[in-house]
Amino acid sequence: MKIKIKYLTVLAAAVVIVGALFLFVPITGFTQVRNGTSIPSGQQATKTSDPVLVSGSLESMQNSFREVAKKILPSVVEINVTETITQQAPQFPFGFPFPFFDQQGNNGGKQTFQQSALGSGIIVRRSGDTYYVLTNNHVVKDATNISVRLYDQQVFKAKVVGADPRKDIALVSFTSNNPLQTADIGDSNLLQVGDIVLAVGNPLGFESTVTMGIVSALGRQGQGGVATYTDYIQTDAAINQGNSGGALVNIKGQVVGINTWIAAPSGGNVGLGFAIPIDNATPAISQFIAHGHVQYGWLGAQIADIQDSSTYPGFASDLKVQGVKGALMLNIYKSSPAAKAGLLPGDYITKVEGATVQSADDLTQKVGSLDAGKSYTFTVIRDGKELSFPVSIGIRDDKDQVAQPKNLWPGMTVVDIDDQVRQQVSIPASLHGVVVGYLPGQDTPASIAGFRPGDVITSINGESVRNMREYYAALNDTRGSQVTFNIVREGTDVSIGLSR
Repeated sequence: MKIKIKYLTVLAAAVVIVGALFLFVPITGFTQVRNGTSIPSGQQATKTSDPVLVSGSLESMQNSFREVAKKILPSVVEINVTETITQQAPQFPFGFPFPFFDQQGNNGGKQTFQQSALGSGIIVRRSGDTYYVLTNNHVVKDATNISVRLYDQQVFKAKVVGADPRKDIALVSFTSNNPLQTADIGDSNLLQVGDIVLAVGNPLGFESTVTMGIVSALGRQGQGGVATYTDYIQTDAAINQGNSGGALVNIKGQVVGINTWIAAPSGGNVGLGFAIPIDNATPAISQFIAHGHVQYGWLGAQIADIQDSSTYPGFASDLKVQGVKGALMLNIYKSSPAAKAGLLPGDYITKVEGATVQSADDLTQKVGSLDAGKSYTFTVIRDGKELSFPVSIGIRDDKDQVAQPKNLWPGMTVVDIDDQVRQQVSIPASLHGVVVGYLPGQDTPASIAGFRPGDVITSINGESVRNMREYYAALNDTRGSQVTFNIVREGTDVSIGLSR
């Protein structure tokens, strides 16, 4: 069965209770203690009216959970939103005069309607009478009206302060003259697999629900459209739709995560819940308040994971990074921080400020968390040698003129020719080189110059190219401003020039 990724927001949910099932499980293999006398398992006690003494450790654990719940519940709110949805009206063959038709009476017009949705949030900061609630971006992104309901049932009108779809976090605010409890923020970096955690929120509209589980895994990556500028805590604490934006807390009642999505075949809890680590979210709070958005660091390169030889054949072995954690720079934007620092296509980034780069997603997250304008040390492997470069990080801006396809150098991805590639592209056994596999846009230098997927590059500036190491070495030879590629296209020799 295909796994579907489900966000945890409830959209106009109507919960119908169809029955209750109680499961009785006889307990065996334990010893009861009554009045100081042990009674073996399976033997009936003679004095059924005597109180059963509860194990001290279990009672202590129960009391601990009670205290955690008392501590966190007043800080977790229910977020109710109203969304205005506009969509294409259904097409009717007989032109029924429904009210959503356009003014000319033609069917196929737009229809607009409102729907309610709810999620959860965490009171994380107070400034005078203003309280700030951290939640998920997908809870409030389409909201036209927002209100928050507190644990004591008080309701306040709220507004969005800032939102960030890259990490799927948002901050909303409301005002109250009465002092309210803010959450105790923990350190998600201290979490370990097996730690006990509690999830708090409003699953399926059931207010202030607390469930318990453990940390099942750390450092999970988003998938299926889930935000990738953060990793995730995986937990088996029961979370469902409506838990979005709620708190994942440790046994001290400290918030260590924001419940965000579930992986389930049917949309319900199957023990696969995921939370944004709180340390990935807290820096955004001040930025939301100050700027209304998050400022991300920008390197200026297209990167990839190349350890999978089926996707990037020959890369890791040719570049002498087989089994080494990191991320490869496939292309670099001209005049970007990476280019200005002297980084080149084909550089394999292994560390940022001494911290190991685990993957391409990890590099994206590391760079995004860096302060723009400050210099950081990037460690790379180039032609088998380890080099370090100080890089002055820029501000990531999707509208930045530098980050346009026309500035992406060289603006194509090539791969080694193995047996599978030869068969797919119909490359003769006698032809050697590297093949153009992907052009990331019609406006890149390579696209404009006329490169096509399937072109076999046999030499660059007269230097023979037979693998990825030779390709990048020739491409990055800066002795001239013009780079001339000799290629074979469907049996025909072609020469293409690119200006640096």
